Amino acid sequence: MMDQKTLTDYIIQKYQEDEQVMIQLFVQWCQHHEIDPFTLYQQAYPTQPINEAIKQIVDNNEPMDLDIDSGTLIEILQLFGNDDLAYVVSEATNKLS
Repeated sequence: MMDQKTLTDYIIQKYQEDEQVMIQLFVQWCQHHEIDPFTLYQQAYPTQPINEAIKQIVDNNEPMDLDIDSGTLIEILQLFGNDDLAYVVSEATNKLS
């Protein structure tokens, strides 16, 4: 059985891994729709600096063989509390149609 610190560390690690997947999905969706992920992120969070996690994924250019639909991406973003980014993605989706 895990002690409290080990359990806390494990939960934090899993959250960070899941968050990384969410960012990868966001970048993948943007690239699939030929949208700049930095521009979209800045629209959602204009006061924040360049997101280093997005920059790292774009720089590593590790495309995933996954075509994520807009609705699923929006739900994932909201699940992680990125409601502003989900809204901006929703707006971008409407422009794509």
